[in-house]
Amino acid sequence: MFIPYPRIHFMLSSYAPAISAEKASHEQFSVAEITNTAFEPSSMMAKCDQRHGKYMACCLMYRGDVVTKDVNAAVATIKTKRTIQFVDRCPNGFKCGINYQPPTMIPGGDLAKVKSVVCMISNSTSVAEVFSRIDHKFDLMYAKRAYVHWYVGEGMEEGEFSEAREDLAALEKDYEEVGAESGENEDEDEGDY
Repeated sequence: MFIPYPRIHFMLSSYAPAISAEKASHEQFSVAEITNTAFEPSSMMAKCDQRHGKYMACCLMYRGDVVTKDVNAAVATIKTKRTIQFVDRCPNGFKCGINYQPPTMIPGGDLAKVKSVVCMISNSTSVAEVFSRIDHKFDLMYAKRAYVHWYVGEGMEEGEFSEAREDLAALEKDYEEVGAESGENEDEDEGDY
């Protein structure tokens, strides 16, 4: 798989189901349900909506009472429903793994003991939302020169802040371009039919 933007390597992760003991006592989750839940914004470890982005790669790692047939069916359903989109260069970007050991939980922790879980690690253009928020917060703080004196006092030059801000803005733009290129190609393909 060739990705023309070598800087696009930031991963997003999610975990499902993340439920409390009270809810777990009366709910059972199928492989399809936990797979769909892994793609929900509420399951993400970073605040972004992957439904608005396009995937370059997606790895689903299951643990517990899971069989290959159910995993294949869940992934096939996601592909056929087109609930998520992949960039044109990576149309089949799913990788799956299964660990048959039961999920481990922290004794006395907040998460309930369940029979099966999935952890998803993905590379998606929606990570640009995270970078956009960081850019905005940086701009607000840097405009007031908040904490700059501490860094300068430790030997950092003030120009390094501007350089880092420009690098992050360029990275955000790279992710947006990957998503936009894919969208342009989809429109062209639709005209062929």
